[in-house]
This record gives sequence, structure tokens and C-alpha cells, in this order.
Amino acid sequence: MPLLPRPLLTALTAAALFALPASAADKLVVTVTHSLAIARPSETITVSWCEVNKALPHALIQKIAVRDATGRILPYQVTNVAPQAKDPDRIGIAYGELIFQHDFAPGEQSATFTVEQTETVSPTFPIKAFARPVPERLDDFAWENDRLAHRTYGPALAAPAPAGTVKEVLVTSGLDLWCKRVDYPIIDRWYNKGHDHYHHDEGEGMDMYGVATSRGCGGTGVWTDGRLHVSSNYKSARIITNGPVRAVFELTYDTWAAEGVFVSEVKRFTVDAGHNLDLVESTFAATGKPTEGKPTELTIAIGLNKNPSDKKQEPIITLTPDASAGILAQWIAQKTNGALGTAIVLVDTAAFAGFAEDARNSLVLAKVTPDQPLRYLAGAGWDRSGQFTDQAAWLAYVAAESTRARAPITVRLSTL
Repeated sequence: MPLLPRPLLTALTAAALFALPASAADKLVVTVTHSLAIARPSETITVSWCEVNKALPHALIQKIAVRDATGRILPYQVTNVAPQAKDPDRIGIAYGELIFQHDFAPGEQSATFTVEQTETVSPTFPIKAFARPVPERLDDFAWENDRLAHRTYGPALAAPAPAGTVKEVLVTSGLDLWCKRVDYPIIDRWYNKGHDHYHHDEGEGMDMYGVATSRGCGGTGVWTDGRLHVSSNYKSARIITNGPVRAVFELTYDTWAAEGVFVSEVKRFTVDAGHNLDLVESTFAATGKPTEGKPTELTIAIGLNKNPSDKKQEPIITLTPDASAGILAQWIAQKTNGALGTAIVLVDTAAFAGFAEDARNSLVLAKVTPDQPLRYLAGAGWDRSGQFTDQAAWLAYVAAESTRARAPITVRLSTL
């Protein structure tokens, strides 16, 4: 029996799922509520496929329709959590969750949806969340949604150039970002364009963010005695689900030393359509010196590059820390490349341990228990995307996402 990845429900989409009677129904009714007065655009809703199958026995993932209260058909995806599982009785044991989204208007605190079987195959939906390894570019790993794209760096880039050859070498676990002006996928197109092209805005956006050996936008390290200790490039990658609404993947980082403590990390990214901030869940394993045993707590630093602008941009950079919400936001006004906001948001504010900095990074500190995930949001917004007009708009967005992260939706199920 294959090992199943842990459930994809997070604090952002936590659902209280009520068991359904074991009888067939015409429709599964999904009622979603929350407690906030603010708008919640692109709210991601997840329902266990086991519950769908209870209500709609033998439902096929390609022959269902998800409708809102007006009857409009919504894009959806079904995660495949056990691709090797056999399902001869068509009871859906290979599937994990049904995923779709809704835009909650300000003051709208409840919405109802239906899931029903169809006779015809459902249409394909636009891909709005996507991730893939990029072995053709020295083992990059890239991901994007309809708002933003990112990449980070793999083992081939860290490897020394063979004798007598020329090869780019960069050892870093920092996280890069690419700014988009379009809502369709651009990763494959930009890699095919070649290095020189995507560093210029030719109508779709551009790679203008510098990482080098900094933490980039949301990379981590261990903070000990006023020093940052970081891993090398990611060692391996695993995609768990891949759009059209949500992409989830994991990056594994090999062991590194931090003042006598030996640490490794697994980062799980949840990338939802319509969001500028991704959810990152970092889980650290740690061992101490042989005489000291396993450490009971680590101080983890999550960083933003202090000066990520291209050369000659003469940036004016404003940093906005908010200890009460575990937020570190940055606004970078550039000479010709527009203005860029970046941010880190601790979801688990109880873990917040202050702010710090080193030569390259502004840092949020968090106390972490080994083998327990640290959850945070990280991402960016560009004024040329049309989504954020100025710094105030960016800070308001980050604050709203922080509030949403700590007030998850509730999902209740019934049948018709």
C-alpha cells in the first residue's frame, strides 16, 4: 500500500466536514461560512472526495459539475493522492479532495454550492496554478499562478563546472520571483525565450528580482547567536497536485550545520489561483552534538532580500514590520521597472520571535519545534500588474491576507 501524503487542508482552507448518510443523492450541497466582514476573493474550498463519493456513489472526476447559488458552473480540480491505488469498485479511493473557489464579497459570510454528476465530460478549465521541475535550466524548480511566478535553484546549478568547461554556478536556497502582467501561464514560454528576453518587460512581465545568496522572497535559515545559517540548493522535489486551481509541491533540503546543530528541511508550498502570497509549511529535522541529543527548539529566520533590484534602478526601499501580526512587508520603488511589494506573514503568530537582519536580508524570526511545521505566507505584488497602485494598496492586501489566514472558512455538507 503506498504512503499517502498528509491532507492538503491548511489553516487557510480548514473545513469542518460532517459525515453524510450512506445513501445516494442527486446533489451534494456544500455550505461555506466564515466570520469576517472583509472580502475574501479567490477563497479556496476543499471537500474530501470520500464525502463526495458517499453522496454521489461512483461519481467520476471528469463527469461532475460544481455550481454556485446562481447555477454558474465553477472550475474545479480533484487531487490524486494515491496514483498507484487500484479502484475496481469505483469508490474513489485514489482521490483526495475536490477543490474549487468562490469570491466572497464584503459582508458575505455564507455561500452555498452544489456538486452533481453529469452525463457528459466536464470542460477543461484554464490552468491558474502550476509547478514543474526545469531540468533543462540546471535543475530550476518553477511555479506560478495567475498573479505571480517563482523559481528556486537545484543541484545542477550548485555543482562545480567540469574542468575545461564554462557553467553557471550558484549555491543558494533563496526563492526567486517573476513579475507578471498577464493571468495565463508563462513559465514554459519564458524559459523557451532564453535568459536575455525574460529580463525585459516585453508585455507579459519580467524577471527583475535578484536573489544570489540572499533568502530572496521567503527563503529560510537557522538563526543562532546573531548569525544566519542556510542550506544549499534544494536536493529533491515532489509535486503533489498541479492545477488548475491549486498546485502543491515539496522541496527537500539536505542537512546543513548551524553552530553544532545539524538541520534538514522539507518545504511544502500551496499555490492557489488568485493569490499573491503562497502558503509555505517548513518542517525541520534537527540533531545536536552527540553529547547534547536532539534540540527541543530552533530559531528560524524567514527572509526578504534587502536590495533585490536590478542595477541602475536606484531603488527607494521601505520596510514595514508589524510584530502584532508577524508581518514583514517591503516596498521597492524603482527607476524604470515600476514598484514591487514583497511580504512575509507568519500564520502561527505564537511562534513569532522578533525581527533581525544581516548584510543581505531583513528577517522575521520564529521559534520552531523540530518535526513540527512552521507556516507562513510569502509573495509579492507589482504595480504594473494592475493589482496594486501603490504601497498603501500593497500593505492593505497583506494585512487582509494575514487576517484571512487566521480566520479559516468552515465547510458543512448535506444532500438533496
